[in-house]
Amino acid sequence: MRRAENIGSFPGHDSMGEKARFSAYFALDRLRGGIVEKRLFQDLDAYKHGTSCEETERRIRSLVAHAVSTTGFYSGYSPDTPLSQLPVVNKDTFREHYEEFRSSMFREAKDNRVMTTSGSTGTPFSMIQDRRKALYNTADSIFLSMLGGYRIGEKTAFIRVWVKNVRKSALQLFAENSIMMESSSLSDDSIASMLKTIRDGRVKCLTGYASALGEISRYIDRTGFDMSGFSVHSILPISESMPDPVRERLREQFGCPVRSYYSNEENGIMGLEFENSGAYYINSESYFYEILKQDSDEPAEEGEPGRIVITDLTNYAFPVIRYDNGDTAAARRTEKDGRFRLTLTSLYGRRSDMLYDTQGRAVTPYVITNNFWDVEGVRQYRFLQTGPKTYILKLNGDPSVIDAEGMLMRIRPALGEDADIRVEYTDEIPVLASGKRKYIENLMTAANPQQ
Repeated sequence: MRRAENIGSFPGHDSMGEKARFSAYFALDRLRGGIVEKRLFQDLDAYKHGTSCEETERRIRSLVAHAVSTTGFYSGYSPDTPLSQLPVVNKDTFREHYEEFRSSMFREAKDNRVMTTSGSTGTPFSMIQDRRKALYNTADSIFLSMLGGYRIGEKTAFIRVWVKNVRKSALQLFAENSIMMESSSLSDDSIASMLKTIRDGRVKCLTGYASALGEISRYIDRTGFDMSGFSVHSILPISESMPDPVRERLREQFGCPVRSYYSNEENGIMGLEFENSGAYYINSESYFYEILKQDSDEPAEEGEPGRIVITDLTNYAFPVIRYDNGDTAAARRTEKDGRFRLTLTSLYGRRSDMLYDTQGRAVTPYVITNNFWDVEGVRQYRFLQTGPKTYILKLNGDPSVIDAEGMLMRIRPALGEDADIRVEYTDEIPVLASGKRKYIENLMTAANPQQ
């Protein structure tokens, strides 16, 4: 029998307590039927060999048949309806028809789990997950974390805004060997305290908002903080895009890989960034992805930026079928011997973060984040597109030091020499309710960038 304890070797010189937590978790899982461990090995096999095309089609057909027979929203469809003929839905659809999406088979289930989004880009939304979905999601998270260099039981610091519905008890923190670090305030004193706790507590993994990790990196450079004595061997940014130069600097500062998750609260952790690439591996055992054109529900061409549309193959309590989650990406799918792999070759993030040049062509937001991370005198920035050729750069920093014209010269080639970019200075870039900062936003109509 394959056991999780035998999956490869891990860096970091785990303590006895860390090893005991890892072994205890899977021992308890085996007593409960071993669902997580079994799924973990399915994920590993798919990573090595690809996901079965035939099995994926079977999972889609099973999910659609279940949705047709147990939900009001899909009751008018035939169980044999091809996936491509079912409607593309979004978060607003879920809100407007919430009860119709709930499966009658799981409506009274006591072991359902409710996941709530932060609402940082809209009204908060709650997603119901059945027990099997929750266990599979746990296994998927464990597997992708292992790819990123972290395993259950290792000391980890989680940096985010700890609102009431996500806070953990002292017992949970002890069992998980984790530390809650609050990112709502990132003053120099707060960051210094974080770094000392991470070092003295021999933390092995840092997980948190990309923007918060970036602030920590800048603090280290600005103050010359002594980085000797740290035990960190894995950094896993979440929720926001991380500029490549910030990623590289964190890698140098802590001497370990920095690989971002692709995830959301509605579905879970779905993918992990390949090291030194910017592309993302997507876990196709649990999710079927379509990349559709920006202005229609037709499939995008390979390499063409399109809308990410997700079918969650494991949630039967609240079937998530063809869910447009608001993100944009370019993808590549490869098939061999009846198995396939899906890679997001470029992740643009939310469509409200997607920029267009003066000719109406999509421009990755990384053009901004990669060019602005190291500008002297800039504490924070925000870049807005207000029209087909008009943009605003808001800067929080010292105007006497900031080379604003030099900043514009860095990005003008990507936007167009005829780009009208106005610079404004401000005392503060606001933080969203979730604690994240929105550095880039397109204020035009997303569906038609030329209007």
